[in-house]
Amino acid sequence: MSAAKDAPPPLPEPLGVAVADSHTHLDMQSTTVEEALLRAASVGVTTVVQVGCDLKGSQWAADTAEAHENVHAAVALHPNEAPRIVLGDPDGWSRQGTRQPGGDAALDDALAEIDRLAALPHVKAVGETGLDYFRTGADGMAAQERSFRAHIEIAKRHGKALVIHDREAHADVLRILREEGAPDRTVFHCYSGDAEMAELCAESGYFMSFAGNMTFKNAQPLRDALAVAPLELVLVETDAPFLTPAPYRGRPNAPYLIPITVRAMAAVKSIHEDVLAAAIAENTARAFDY
Repeated sequence: MSAAKDAPPPLPEPLGVAVADSHTHLDMQSTTVEEALLRAASVGVTTVVQVGCDLKGSQWAADTAEAHENVHAAVALHPNEAPRIVLGDPDGWSRQGTRQPGGDAALDDALAEIDRLAALPHVKAVGETGLDYFRTGADGMAAQERSFRAHIEIAKRHGKALVIHDREAHADVLRILREEGAPDRTVFHCYSGDAEMAELCAESGYFMSFAGNMTFKNAQPLRDALAVAPLELVLVETDAPFLTPAPYRGRPNAPYLIPITVRAMAAVKSIHEDVLAAAIAENTARAFDY
């Protein structure tokens, strides 16, 4: 049973119109970059946005995008990374192991490095940044918010897209975007709000990127949000290796599984999958300016 559970899902039927995976973590997947890109391209997923969550991952994203024409990079300190830098990480929960508190100065140093990477031409976005109230307690919220505001400023100064991670923090994320003034191109990665929030995002021109979790049985609020999201603001992503779409939930996700999510999204929107795929391809290129 466990062997089957760990096995990569089979290749889906290829899409008729090529699309992009707007958010993936190739550095956390068990294949090489080349294997992942070939497998994805074989089913019509011809472009991926590789997203950094910490300094090491952001540098890796920039290097990988520089080496591969069909990979674009996003660089940032994940919302959960900022408190770990400031307050330390005694449990070593992140991939860097146990860390001592570095205080605000360490966060400033890390943000300066993100700023440097954000200037590179193959880095198309600053993200994933935002707020995560699921994993960060009250003691870490100040660091998280300071980091988020700094990332917004970096994205605007470099003319890059902003990629938002919003977990159980919808109202505060929208408020801070209003207070700081959002960049011209803002993407809600792994959109997690309801239909009412989707209407607010649409009013502001924010892109909404849907992941495999919109296929889950309990995800009706996500499907309701997708139903009202304007077609010109909709993106698709894997967030691989996480959020593998049904019926493969719990098994490793990868960019080649995007067609499953696209087909589920097309059913929700009551449009042909080719129409949705064409819109997604155009929207992703517009969102990330490639």
